[in-house]
Amino acid sequence: MKRSWIAMALLVSAAYVARAEDKAPRPGPEVEKLGYFVGKWKVAGEVKETPLMPGGKFTSRESCEWFTGKYAVICKGKGKGPMGPSASLGIMSYSTEEKAYLYYGVDNSPVAWATIPRGTLADGVWTYEDESRMGGQLVKSRYVMKQAGKKSYTSTWSILGQDGKWQTVMEATATRE
Repeated sequence: MKRSWIAMALLVSAAYVARAEDKAPRPGPEVEKLGYFVGKWKVAGEVKETPLMPGGKFTSRESCEWFTGKYAVICKGKGKGPMGPSASLGIMSYSTEEKAYLYYGVDNSPVAWATIPRGTLADGVWTYEDESRMGGQLVKSRYVMKQAGKKSYTSTWSILGQDGKWQTVMEATATRE
């Protein structure tokens, strides 16, 4: 008799958990669009010299995957550039509160920056803007990624100069592997 009560309790618990999972909120269409980045990417580009960093060519490989629950995409990268070997971690998500895409990125550069730019997506163009400290200065930046089909995208990173004009400091092309 005792075993039947335990078995019944386990069955009821399993049914309750299954129903709760069915009713759990699912990612919306904005979040699903982040799926574009899931996969392995080869990136090549050039950074222009600025007072904050040396210029030169760079390459990297990134691996991006859905985080548990499919509400965010996690990207890990390794590469080589003007400041030597690089490693990066990026988290892309969508804030329903802000109605904006968020990107949290960190890397191992001497600048050791970590930012959370907010972005939009329109017609395959992801545009992120940020204001953060770099080299002791407050810098406004814009990062734009333009999808070029399913297998590649181009990107530019610009900073707002003291003259009020955007200055491109990085250009790159990413190709799906």
